Amino acid sequence: MDNNKNRKWLKSLLLILIDVVLLNLSALAAVLLRVEFETGIARALGFFATLRFCALPATLIALLVFRFFNLYSSRWEYAGERELLNIGFACASSSVFYYVLATVFKYKLPRSFPVVYALILFVCVSFSRFLYRRASYDLHARSRHIVRKRTMVIGAGTAGAMAIREFDENPASRNKAVCLIDDDPAKLGTRIRGVRVVGGRGAIPEAIRKYDVEEVIFCIPSASLPVRNEILEICSGSGVIIKTLPTLSQLANGEVTLQQVRSVSIEDLLGRTQVNTDNSAMAPKVEGKTVLVTGGGGSIGSELCRQLAALRPGKLIIFDIYENNAYDIQMELRRTHPELDLLVLIGSVRDEQRVRSIFERYRPAVVCHAAAHKHVPLMEDSPAESIKNNVFGTYKVAKAACDFGTELFILISTDKAVNPTNVMGASKRLCEMIVQSMNGRGETNYIAVRFGNVLGSNGSVIPLFKKQIAEGGPVTVTDKRVTRFFMTIPEAVSLILQAGAYARGGEVFVLDMGAPVRIDDMARKMIRLSGFEPDVDIKIVYTGLRPGEKLYEELLLKSEGLEKTDNSLIYIGHQVQYTPEQIEEKMERLRSVLEAEPPEVRACMLSLIQEPQDSMYAEIPISREEEPVPV
Repeated sequence: MDNNKNRKWLKSLLLILIDVVLLNLSALAAVLLRVEFETGIARALGFFATLRFCALPATLIALLVFRFFNLYSSRWEYAGERELLNIGFACASSSVFYYVLATVFKYKLPRSFPVVYALILFVCVSFSRFLYRRASYDLHARSRHIVRKRTMVIGAGTAGAMAIREFDENPASRNKAVCLIDDDPAKLGTRIRGVRVVGGRGAIPEAIRKYDVEEVIFCIPSASLPVRNEILEICSGSGVIIKTLPTLSQLANGEVTLQQVRSVSIEDLLGRTQVNTDNSAMAPKVEGKTVLVTGGGGSIGSELCRQLAALRPGKLIIFDIYENNAYDIQMELRRTHPELDLLVLIGSVRDEQRVRSIFERYRPAVVCHAAAHKHVPLMEDSPAESIKNNVFGTYKVAKAACDFGTELFILISTDKAVNPTNVMGASKRLCEMIVQSMNGRGETNYIAVRFGNVLGSNGSVIPLFKKQIAEGGPVTVTDKRVTRFFMTIPEAVSLILQAGAYARGGEVFVLDMGAPVRIDDMARKMIRLSGFEPDVDIKIVYTGLRPGEKLYEELLLKSEGLEKTDNSLIYIGHQVQYTPEQIEEKMERLRSVLEAEPPEVRACMLSLIQEPQDSMYAEIPISREEEPVPV
């Protein structure tokens, strides 16, 4: 602390000494400019005598004026228009005091002196503060060994200007703007803080080469998704790092700083806009009531807890077998929602006694069942575990919900339950059958919500690609033709809760995931966004489809019989209804193969999910000719 005070005092002293010199030199310069046109020597000598008399008192007065206008307490590294105005007022006031002082003591000065002196002093003081700021800026960069990247800014509007200003004025900045890109022909050749607009999006590759650009920052937060995708596609092929500014609303709120410039994420390139999340319709079913989230520490479960906490439940219970994840979300919610009545319980949905004791004691009104084994290849090798956890775990939780008066039960399902070819998908289809058969047995409304892959979830392809790229490759893709549906975790969870608001009992809700995305395209895009060239700097290796995997996932969105809801992104799929007796028969068959070899277990599971041919359950896969969304 003492060192900081000493440093601040020394900086102020340095500025005072500089101003003492500038005050007197400016007064001398103002008189010399007048004397140049003066023919009377005696009168000129009188002016210089005035300067000798006024030098000390006028300087002291001026220093006090400068202090009054905060010229010694301002952070000149971040100076702007306000500081410039303060310099102007301080110089004008000092000039008036100088002239009044001379007049009071009957010393002569040219009538033009106050104006000329004020102008010269303003220029000198402003220039000295600019040099001071530049020196501080350079010293800070050298002391921290900051190497500034040559940066292209895309967008010569408000956001671009703010970014360039941040680069210029923030000593911690690691960017130096060297060129601007904007499609507006009227801006071509214009400059922002000395940085020239060199062309539109078509000029990006040539400008990157010409100006040795190392980093590109996308500064058009209001750009439409097709425009954003096109520009970022051009940039990603040039092997430079790409970053982007936040949204326009953040800019309008004055929140943009260098620290908010972020790397372009794959969410920016999925070919569709983000879903607006509004869970208000679900609030009446949650507010003031006890809510249980099984698997509450997982990717989907933890986000469910976050969004449910905002709906002000009477009590939120997190139930999970993995204590580390449960602890993380517990600490987060205690920090973000200190008012929340939160209870974290460790246990497994396989343990019927544990599950029933929780329901008996806390009587949850809403249950979000997210606990499940989800990894397709792992479940192929351990199908009996998928039955124990996914199928019987769901059965035990759903039955407890019925027995203890739960109002709403939401099963988190998956697109892999549609025409499943793997154990995990088959287990989730069986879960859907179970909750539908439970509906009507008591007062509980049972629903299932089905969606595809979520970005960034544990074990998903995005974190895997990021890790492989960070390690220098290779990036592994199962098949060049593989496509998947993607949605961000907050989007998916919000739609789950909105579907819960539409629940009448027995529905399987299907979320509109947009168009499918080719995984190979995604891998190549992520490599380019990391500043590398696919198959040159980082290899892409095709490993072949893993056991149980499909080339294409299906979401029922083009099947007949889909019912629309008030939300254009949520549909209801009409399914075959199974009786409790039929489900119990299926459960008995599963129990009989739990100790069998994996091939026998898989065969049993797949046989149990075959739908009757005359049913309304007609799931038509998305056309194989449909072109996936480029990323």
